[in-house]
Amino acid sequence: MSMFNTVGRSVDQAARKENTRRKLERMNKALHHEEPDRVPISDFFWGSFTKRWQKDLGLPADASPYYHYDLDWIVTIPNMDPWIRPFATLQESPEEVTVKTGFGAIMRKHFSLPMPEMSAWETDTFAKLQQAVFDPPDDPRRFFSAGDNQIAGVGDGFERNSPPWIDSVRSLWPDFPVYGSMIEVSECLTRLIGQENALMWMGEYPDEMGEVINRLGAYYVAMAKAEIAAGGGLLDGFVIWGDVAYKKGMFFSPAYWRKYFKPWVAQMTAAAHAAGLPVIYHGCGNVHAIIQDYAEIGVDAYNPLEAKAGMDAVDLRRNYGHRLAFCGNSNVQVWESGDRAAIRREVLRKLNAGKGGGLIFQSDHSVSSGVSGQTYDYIVQLVREYGRYPLKLEEFDEAL
Repeated sequence: MSMFNTVGRSVDQAARKENTRRKLERMNKALHHEEPDRVPISDFFWGSFTKRWQKDLGLPADASPYYHYDLDWIVTIPNMDPWIRPFATLQESPEEVTVKTGFGAIMRKHFSLPMPEMSAWETDTFAKLQQAVFDPPDDPRRFFSAGDNQIAGVGDGFERNSPPWIDSVRSLWPDFPVYGSMIEVSECLTRLIGQENALMWMGEYPDEMGEVINRLGAYYVAMAKAEIAAGGGLLDGFVIWGDVAYKKGMFFSPAYWRKYFKPWVAQMTAAAHAAGLPVIYHGCGNVHAIIQDYAEIGVDAYNPLEAKAGMDAVDLRRNYGHRLAFCGNSNVQVWESGDRAAIRREVLRKLNAGKGGGLIFQSDHSVSSGVSGQTYDYIVQLVREYGRYPLKLEEFDEAL
């Protein structure tokens, strides 16, 4: 299926540069609402999915879906912790570990469960949040040193001493368009003080909390600029991580988001564009109330467009045209069913959103361990077959 062996070493070294050039052209055309040779495809994979995929398909323990399928892009994560420091281990056993991170979050990771639990925060009063002093946003350790960091280290897996971000970029860049990434303020607050505190304090101290949001916004815009500079020209795009919604709607009012959060997303987007980098914004939940705002501030594509939260890329394309590209939206719950007929319908129908370009095919969040290796293999085959332009989607073709 690709020019790579299962562990990711290029079989034809001379073709690597040309292959990556084609993938970058494919991505950029899609993001500029032009039809490339085919719809780009990639995803975010749980570590537990990768292990299942390896077992299901009889692949070696170091096999990677990115290399095996020669996927079209990949994202990297620097150290975004406000305080750059090793995890403090509070409890450890063969089954689980509890640590305090550089966000000051107390996190319990049970190794048999997919995601960790944040149970407490060092910054547990509004006064502490107002007075907090962080390590510099451009501290070189964020980009050039190995070390513990919360976002890379405590998720569906658990990793100590993550490698230097720049090493990851350099190792991936020959074979993929590589995107850098940065959190925005809402994502920071969830990790720094917890979502309940964040929402409560917005309600109790709306103006004072707005001042905190502005300070954090400037901090992470500065960090994004430092990351882009540290990439030394190796980055091909930029992801902004920022959940502001849940299944039924936003966590807080659209007006409050527009007043305090939106300007900093706009500044981060502008910083990436100034460096020639397209921007994909990742925000979970139902964001119908503000989806047009992202187009207004120049975000190139929205991800993940959770189908289970009522987002539908085909309807969005029909309603908003080509003001915004879409990345994701294929319902992973359908993938988890293993039902080939339902999966075929889901994949082919969502490909309608790629008419005229503007679509990167991915799941509507990430690929979980509930998806079998055979199912993901089938999905890639469908996208590679039916995602070629001009799109011919058979009985699932829809007028836009």
